[in-house]
Amino acid sequence: MAHSGAAAQPGAQEQGCPIRVEHDRRRRQFTVRLNGCHDRAVLLYEYVGKRIVDLQHTEVPDAYRGRGIAKHLAKAALDFVVEEDLKAHLTCWYIQKYVKENPLPQYLERLQP
Repeated sequence: MAHSGAAAQPGAQEQGCPIRVEHDRRRRQFTVRLNGCHDRAVLLYEYVGKRIVDLQHTEVPDAYRGRGIAKHLAKAALDFVVEEDLKAHLTCWYIQKYVKENPLPQYLERLQP
């Protein structure tokens, strides 16, 4: 059975498509493109000190909530903090919740009160 025509259906490739987080350092944001490129989920951060980032806000369009997309953004942002050896201030309630649910030592030791 050939599946060649399956990708033509709108949203068909969406299901099997792995969530890919992109990091735009210039704009200080992590994004996940959704529905081709029409929609996107985003996590915004700012540098509030030389080595301190404030993870400010995570936004996932209503239609895509409940799919674990915000988790991917939170993980990417926290992994960035770890890799760059930064400190993180968590303004975003969702990232606070993510860290509570995933209390990895490398995350916890980099949190700013």
